[in-house]
Amino acid sequence: MAKRRPSSPRSVSQPIRNAWKFCPKCGVPAAKKGRNPFACSSCEFTHFFAPVSAVGSIITDPSGQVLLLIRGKDPGQGKFGLPGGFIDAGETVEEALAREVLEEVQLNVISQRYLVSFPNEYIFHGFVLPVTDMFFVAEVETFDGMKTQPGEIDAWHFCRPGKKELARMAFESNRRALEVYLKTVSH
Repeated sequence: MAKRRPSSPRSVSQPIRNAWKFCPKCGVPAAKKGRNPFACSSCEFTHFFAPVSAVGSIITDPSGQVLLLIRGKDPGQGKFGLPGGFIDAGETVEEALAREVLEEVQLNVISQRYLVSFPNEYIFHGFVLPVTDMFFVAEVETFDGMKTQPGEIDAWHFCRPGKKELARMAFESNRRALEVYLKTVSH
């Protein structure tokens, strides 16, 4: 009978706060792992594991169909997502939205209006990161020259999202934002 290899600690996703085994300021072992906030018992350094921020955009073509992207990598490879991504340090929410749309599909955002936000979790290299996703309805200059970011996005799909598309969303926050959007355009 073959021996089963124990699973690597990296093979199971865990909250990022559980990875802090030592105080980053003084190096003392953490008294209690996984606490939020992390509070060092030696030097009193405190760190809050607050969510990182991300943006998502709902973009429609002239006939009102929504642009969905087919993700080219995990999490959610092969599923639908909205154009968007993480906000970089020193960047405004609006700048991040325009940058992400340009990077992912080569479209220039000319206007955007806030729609809604939802909490999310993003699995990255075995760690679960808390995220606050902020969604905007965005207008682009033109769809001419649209192309996908290699390795990130496999394809795009324009549609009037229904149950089938909503069930294939990579992230619940994206699905919920689309549901809010669809309610606003159905009235």
